[in-house]
Amino acid sequence: MRTGEKMPLKLKLDDAGHVVVQDGKPVYVNEDGKEIPYDVNQANNKISELCKEAKTHREAKEAAEQKLRQFDGIEDPEAARKAIETCNNLDSKKLIDAGEVERVKAEINKAANAKIEEAKKTIETIKQQLYDEKIGGSFARSNFIKDRLAIPADIAQAAFGKNFNVTDDGRIIAKDNNGNEIYSQIKPGEPAAFDEALEILVGNYKNKDSILRGNQATGGGTTSGNAAAKGIPATYAECKTPEERRLFIQTKAANN
Repeated sequence: MRTGEKMPLKLKLDDAGHVVVQDGKPVYVNEDGKEIPYDVNQANNKISELCKEAKTHREAKEAAEQKLRQFDGIEDPEAARKAIETCNNLDSKKLIDAGEVERVKAEINKAANAKIEEAKKTIETIKQQLYDEKIGGSFARSNFIKDRLAIPADIAQAAFGKNFNVTDDGRIIAKDNNGNEIYSQIKPGEPAAFDEALEILVGNYKNKDSILRGNQATGGGTTSGNAAAKGIPATYAECKTPEERRLFIQTKAANN
């Protein structure tokens, strides 16, 4: 027997030379003298299980070898992996060129449109500020209103402000109720200056007598004595409430 080999198991025999059986299983004795009942059925099942396991390992090995044959001729696996990554990146670039560009363009357009809308709002705000300064200031400084009208500048602006506008170069132009630009009667061919345009607008106003000074029956821009006795202010500018303004205008209309 070669070194390292185990002694074969021996059947245990009784004095008569018969095989000793324990729980229906023949008893074997190993080299150490230990008695081992041998279960034949269990041994057969284990052998079948090991055979199946060996078959599974063999089939897996054959499948792996078959896959490896696809890479015959590739000496540098790392270089091959990098080449595959490059191809994948090229495919991604194609996808970007095909669809992502449109999405990017849409985002850029969206941002640009938002900026345009913001700029438009800013321009409108500036225009309104310019209008308020130019038009509102012109009404506030108007000598025609101070000398000829019986109403304050803010009420005159509320009534006739819509007829005035500011051009892109900062000039004030006036238009009549039909949208026609008002030209000067003093300087023919030229646009009317603010006070002259306002005077023309007031002259065409159907209720002009109710807002012009000096047209009351008693003259001087005052109401009649009866009206004064009733507590109505002498001029429209002195009216403090809507009711006083209404009575003032009614009284002037009645006196005319």
